[in-house]
Amino acid sequence: MKEENMESVDESIAEKNQEAMEAVDSAGESEVEAEAFQIADLKAQVEETEDKFLRARAEIANMSNRFKNERELLVRYRSQDLAKKLLPAIDNLERALATEVADEQGASLKKGIEMVLESLQHALKEEGIEPIQAIGETFDPNVHQAVQTIPATSEQPADTIVEELQKGYQLHDRVLRPSMVIVAQ
Repeated sequence: MKEENMESVDESIAEKNQEAMEAVDSAGESEVEAEAFQIADLKAQVEETEDKFLRARAEIANMSNRFKNERELLVRYRSQDLAKKLLPAIDNLERALATEVADEQGASLKKGIEMVLESLQHALKEEGIEPIQAIGETFDPNVHQAVQTIPATSEQPADTIVEELQKGYQLHDRVLRPSMVIVAQ
């Protein structure tokens, strides 16, 4: 009987060892599964962080390019506001030159006005401000403003500018003020 008890105890111990081994194996498997899950989670976080980093880097590059372009435009068109304020004075100087003078004092005054006008026109040209060509040109609504029309003739075909009432100016490719013109229709 003792042997039977010993055998049953041995069997019981063997069963317990087997259960313990299975428990250790399943615990090891669950630890491996947990580690694999952690690794997958960490990889996903790394990919997400890399994606955010690349997007932030691209956004910074876009902002840098946008700011660079804006600075270039500001430099290119920096004299626009000043030119718009000076154009009426230039118009008045041109009107003063259009008047007829009879005496020498008037001629000398007219010569002084002419010199001032030339100086202003030279300064505008240095800044990239040019008058818009009008008389004899084809009407372009982007740079000309038609204020009156006259009937077209054989000498003045349709859509041709016949007379310029007020000179227009442009800064590089930007119109500061359109030319006020009379167009043949």
